[in-house]
Amino acid sequence: MRNLNQENITEAVIRSFDGAPNARLKDILSNLVSHLHAFAREVQLTEEEWTQGIEFLTRCGHITDEKRQEFILLSDVLGLSMLTVAMNNEKSAGCTESTVFGPFHVSDAPHYELGADISNGARGTSCLVRGVIRGLDGKPVPEAEIDVWQSDEDGLYDVQYADLDHAQARGILKSDVEGRYSFRSVLPVPYAIPNDGPVGQMLDQAGRHPWRPAHLHFMITAPGYQTLITHVFREDSDYIDSDAVFGVRQSLICQWGLQNDGSYLLEYDFVLQSVASDGLATPVSQCETTT
Repeated sequence: MRNLNQENITEAVIRSFDGAPNARLKDILSNLVSHLHAFAREVQLTEEEWTQGIEFLTRCGHITDEKRQEFILLSDVLGLSMLTVAMNNEKSAGCTESTVFGPFHVSDAPHYELGADISNGARGTSCLVRGVIRGLDGKPVPEAEIDVWQSDEDGLYDVQYADLDHAQARGILKSDVEGRYSFRSVLPVPYAIPNDGPVGQMLDQAGRHPWRPAHLHFMITAPGYQTLITHVFREDSDYIDSDAVFGVRQSLICQWGLQNDGSYLLEYDFVLQSVASDGLATPVSQCETTT
């Protein structure tokens, strides 16, 4: 540990983990140090820039609370979230693709009966969402738990309203015996990710916009199947090709059909991956549109 310099310090730090009892932790920390040091050398990181980086991460920590997760936001805009999803959610051909979780899910969303209006006062144009949840074999998945959440017409989630004391535009339902699901909510619109903090400042300085295309979030769980975390995107939405968090997949883009009464209809079928299944995804769109 004596006489360390820029040529030998990396190896010394990596050797310091030799006694780690957890082999996976040792591997992660060793590779983290290796790549982090290589990054510093490649960009010739100055002490002033290092200080600015520490201050940036500190601000991310200070703004994070039970309703806002700035570190997830940072991971999202750097593409790390989507990379992790892609590496860990390869699926068999025909299964619904996964995408980023996002920072606005809550674990205690209200439960609703099928066909209920989950908007619960959220502002926006009325929208009916329905479809079927199936396995790759085509059989319906009954009693699948469907956790759905979205923003309102102002592009804000309920948790972003400081004075709101109840859930809006989110809820948990279960598919029926034939795998069918349905609920009413509001038409999703594009929205900007929270950009009043350090991540927003970083995007601005990098010349990037903070916008996401219109979408609904879904998390679907059922015994015997892998949990699916995904979105369904509006085909006609702005930013569909420049999502700030890199979450768009072609198979998840659908048309919302305008109905005669001015409301909208989305029909989308989900195909779940069996826990026992293997294989790579060849995504197939599962949306239908009725006008």
